[in-house]
Amino acid sequence: MIDETHVGIYDLFIFLGVFQGILLSWFFIKNGHKHKRANLYQGLVILFLSLAIFEELLNNTGYIVKVLAISNYSEPLNFTFTPLFYLYVRNSLNPTEKKKVWVHFIFSFFWLLYMVFYFVQSNEYKYNSYIETKHPDWEYLNAFYKISEDPLGIRDYTNELTAVQLIIYMTASILILMRKFRSMNQSVFNTNNELLIVLRNTTFHFLMILVVFLATKIYYGMNSDIGGYLIASYVSLMIYTTSYQVLNKSDFFNQPHSFLDFPMPKYQKSSLSEENKEMILLKIRKEMEGNKYFTNNLASLSGLAKLINESSHHVSQVINEKLNKNFFELLAGYRVEHAQKLIREDKDTKLTVEELADMVGYNSKSSFNTAFKKITSLTPSEFRKSKEEL
Repeated sequence: MIDETHVGIYDLFIFLGVFQGILLSWFFIKNGHKHKRANLYQGLVILFLSLAIFEELLNNTGYIVKVLAISNYSEPLNFTFTPLFYLYVRNSLNPTEKKKVWVHFIFSFFWLLYMVFYFVQSNEYKYNSYIETKHPDWEYLNAFYKISEDPLGIRDYTNELTAVQLIIYMTASILILMRKFRSMNQSVFNTNNELLIVLRNTTFHFLMILVVFLATKIYYGMNSDIGGYLIASYVSLMIYTTSYQVLNKSDFFNQPHSFLDFPMPKYQKSSLSEENKEMILLKIRKEMEGNKYFTNNLASLSGLAKLINESSHHVSQVINEKLNKNFFELLAGYRVEHAQKLIREDKDTKLTVEELADMVGYNSKSSFNTAFKKITSLTPSEFRKSKEEL
């Protein structure tokens, strides 16, 4: 069994990308709570991509021979990337939407279970599989197995199945995004909406991965592994640029910190005085009540902070401390209150629930109904009926 290893500049570039990606994914996942599921999905995409290119690194450097037990561990992850990206786009546009997400991962979970047939094979068998794709000129070992590593014969079509899923989910993601552009009368290549710009650019990067994958498989053949080098490099570059954006937009440098400062409880080291908090609260209320920012269906904490010229951290702190709410609870409160007002004024009952949802800033009827019932204990229709009976 040949266990030659080699590490070049390319491999170092990938390794640092993997390390940075795993670290970065932690912060996205950590901030992926109830109303920020988009962060969770983005974090999982970064984590799984990092794990996938790490296996590519092991194969490229030859270190996989030293850890044959985990050979091909990332294969099931291939079927998670685009479903997670689709959920990231969908949830970014509609943070309060509640739909079953597990259905998107049925196939990847099945593939993980199916891979057990491969995982139980001998190291000699896994070594032969490795040299078949990386070093076909090396001498094969005698390998015996009691059970087939692919009893259904479907792993021969792994690349084809991956390509089909990539196309389906990328198409679905693009359609959702294009629908949002049209609903807001925005141009794909000429928009000033920050969220749409971010989603557009991220979609472009994933399309590039799809193009590289398909182009190399078509040109070199479905069993070729050449595209892995290019994709790993591109993913590493994406991780580096994402890390730069996260650090560049961080509020860390707006406040004094000592070297190697350990994390402190939330807001404990805030520089805001009570006077400043009251001033920010007034600006929040002016933007919400005077300019009705909540009716913007892409309303966000960062968007509100930008409008009132304050940091997102300070705006979040004021909402939490002065109103005892988080941003999304504040947003839902204003939207439901405005919806109640519209229902009272709608004497002829001409407005549909869908129209009401759109008028107060929701992208879907279900999200509107959920928020309305949570706050009033009634659905919009029930609330309207109760007012008609008075």
